[in-house]
Amino acid sequence: MNLDFTDDELHRYSRHILLKEVGAVGQARLRAARVLVVGAGGLGSPLALYLAAAGVGTLGLVDHDVLELSNLQRQVAHTTARIGQAKVDSAAEALRALNPEVRLELHPRRMDAAAARELIPRYDVVCDGTDNFPTRFLLGDACHLLGRPLVSAAVLRFEGQLSLYQGHLGAPHPCHRCLHPEPPPPGLIPSCSEAGVMGAVVGVMGTLQATEVLKHIMGIGEGMSGRLLLWDALDARFRMVRLRRDPGCALCGENATIRDLSAHERAA
Repeated sequence: MNLDFTDDELHRYSRHILLKEVGAVGQARLRAARVLVVGAGGLGSPLALYLAAAGVGTLGLVDHDVLELSNLQRQVAHTTARIGQAKVDSAAEALRALNPEVRLELHPRRMDAAAARELIPRYDVVCDGTDNFPTRFLLGDACHLLGRPLVSAAVLRFEGQLSLYQGHLGAPHPCHRCLHPEPPPPGLIPSCSEAGVMGAVVGVMGTLQATEVLKHIMGIGEGMSGRLLLWDALDARFRMVRLRRDPGCALCGENATIRDLSAHERAA
């Protein structure tokens, strides 16, 4: 591991390096890490900003969308002047201004099965910042099958949740289908565009997501695998629940039936 830092790096990351749990070794691990952020919106904005600020060496950004005025209530990596730009380009502008040392790999495309196969193996950690169930289930399945940890957050209205899925490591780690075996029927759970969402709630969850990614890379603290964090902003209440590996899970169970991404290709 390369522990040589420039004077600028030592100055920029000095508050990290002062932490005994981080130090030079932890900062070097961050610099060597490759993280894929899927979604450059409400969750992806604070997530990517804090990962870049922390000195994660390479950040991949996946998003096929363009910036709209209604995004700016919560998608804080973007600005009014960049409305109409591709979100990955707009986010890249903010990230480069914050930390020009971070290497950015931009993927202005939809995250489908082909993209998952191509992109996920290139990175050490994958972050789910998406806002729809088909993509969430695709990422959960693909990360399990391709052997990558998935840090996932979700928000609706005033509530958020967070977990780390690494069922590919085997017991006792659950996968995302141990919590949600199947996507909900269309229309059962409204989207943020239908039900609304408080922007600051998204910011908190994206920042918590970034914290878990940094901890995972550095190997510090207690990880979120096997645990689900729930936050109700209106009640100002956090709750942690235990997630157990399901022996009958279709993805990670003893007689798993999901062995590839073909179902996601048929659904596309």
